[in-house]
Amino acid sequence: MRTIIKRGILLSVFLLSLFITSVVLADPPGPPGGTPTGGGGGTPVGAPIDGGLSILLAMGAAYGGKKLYQARKEKHEDEKEERLLQ
Repeated sequence: MRTIIKRGILLSVFLLSLFITSVVLADPPGPPGGTPTGGGGGTPVGAPIDGGLSILLAMGAAYGGKKLYQARKEKHEDEKEERLLQ
């Protein structure tokens, strides 16, 4: 009996979420006598991602270079220690 109630509750929550999502994502109606497609304005303009993307790539390259430098430096220090111990 409990599994039937749980399934009913899950189904009702799922259906309710579907209906709420369709209402939330709907465009507002346009002005009377306006465009036949409804509200929403004109053609959307894409956001430029070039500036931010190039900055992220440069920062990633700098971070990678720093890590590579540190790894080589530690490797050389370890080799020096081994030479001194021998």
